[in-house]
Amino acid sequence: MNELIEFLQTNGNELLLKTWEHIYISYLAVLLGILVAVPLGIALTRVPKIAQWVIGTVSVLQTIPSLAILAFFIPFLGIGTVPAVAALFLYSVLPILRNTYTSVKEVDPNLIEAGKGMGMTTRERIKGIELPLASPVIMSGIRVSSVYLIGWAALASFIGAGGLGDFIFSGLNLYDPAFIIAGAVPVTILALLTDVIFAKIEKTVTPKGIETHEKTV
Repeated sequence: MNELIEFLQTNGNELLLKTWEHIYISYLAVLLGILVAVPLGIALTRVPKIAQWVIGTVSVLQTIPSLAILAFFIPFLGIGTVPAVAALFLYSVLPILRNTYTSVKEVDPNLIEAGKGMGMTTRERIKGIELPLASPVIMSGIRVSSVYLIGWAALASFIGAGGLGDFIFSGLNLYDPAFIIAGAVPVTILALLTDVIFAKIEKTVTPKGIETHEKTV
């Protein structure tokens, strides 16, 4: 216990800085993933002939090791935050894209036709019918993606992007378990907190009457 207190007294400020860097990198990548994957998923429901090809291509990118992706971006984007966010962004896209495409595609066609009968435009149907009904599944994809990215962001330390991975890799280089724990424990806590936060958001955006159905599927 005394060793932990001493460690925090010596490295507390740096730990806070690395935690903020980790949150910034992870959440920025997730935000970019949402801004790209949700509209793309909706658009693909309109062109199902190429949907599976696009999702398949993104799935292949997901299988590439994260370190290889990070290394790939270095010649183009250098080192630091930008290539780290770009790499994490690629990993964020698949769960959000797949869930958006699947959930919007499975909206009851009768409801879509009813919207057309009421004179709703395509944009109005997306905003008023499709997105509200698909939101629980879309949020589930965002939630999964966010939790994964919190863990993967530790690898950003390899290309000088900072984050809690700096503590982990310093501990490995110095053979100092205190540094490893100081990096690994906050990453775990951040992942758990992220899961809880997005679970609450998922519950909030779920229309009444849909939540019970989703839980019974």
